[in-house]
Amino acid sequence: MTQPQKDILIDLDAVLRAKAPRAHIPALVKRYLKRILHVDEMNAFYASHQGVYGFDFARVYLNEGLQCSATEEGEENIPSGGEPLLFVSNHPLGGLDGILLSLILGEHRGWNLRLIVTDFLMYIRPLAEIFVPVNKVGKQSREYALKQQELWESDKDILTFPAGACSRLQYIKGEGFVIRDLEWKNSFIRHAVKHKRNIVPVYFEGHNSRFFYRLAYWRKKLGIKLNVEMLYLVDEMYGARGKQFAVRIGKPIPYTTFDHTKTPSQWAEYVKQIVYSL
Repeated sequence: MTQPQKDILIDLDAVLRAKAPRAHIPALVKRYLKRILHVDEMNAFYASHQGVYGFDFARVYLNEGLQCSATEEGEENIPSGGEPLLFVSNHPLGGLDGILLSLILGEHRGWNLRLIVTDFLMYIRPLAEIFVPVNKVGKQSREYALKQQELWESDKDILTFPAGACSRLQYIKGEGFVIRDLEWKNSFIRHAVKHKRNIVPVYFEGHNSRFFYRLAYWRKKLGIKLNVEMLYLVDEMYGARGKQFAVRIGKPIPYTTFDHTKTPSQWAEYVKQIVYSL
């Protein structure tokens, strides 16, 4: 990947211009966003690690920047070779889980992995070469659609979070309040069948702060459609500094499993239950 021309990692003004070109954002709001997005801290880290990209940047960012790690169970379930795989996981953290899983799964598969992410993360340029963007707010662009099509047709392993958004606190009959993914989109089932990719289920054990879940709860309760809590995901990531998480990997599910006895949505729920059984 070519070296970025700018000396900083995150240019908040450039991000705001791209995402809200018509909005007038007061200076006070900008200062608050800069703080909760840890812009200065991320830029300082980037400045001290110029020339480090991809999985190497992910590793040094986790080890030195966040001091986070994960234990593994079931790594013997990851095939050492063969056709490209589709890894599917729950999404409890909304960012940090993706970076950790990319390293864990990438190492087992010879660093031939790509992660489908929200396009906001493409602003983290040193990681852009292992990301494939999707626009989860608004209409999908033709450029992004083509990149995803190329990915599915490639020999790269893919890691995706079918829920799209990170887990929320919700009430489930018989279990009470639990932190769990929202409904899984069924597109990963259709892609697995079409492109003949076996699915490897992955469970990531972790959670965000009480503040995050309360904010999400009241935002929804008040009927606010804008996903306000998403703005705090970087702050949640830095709040997890020094933590160790657990990753459990299940046995591969052949793509031939997903026949016409269930709908794609039912198969998506089937795989989701397998993930949570881990």
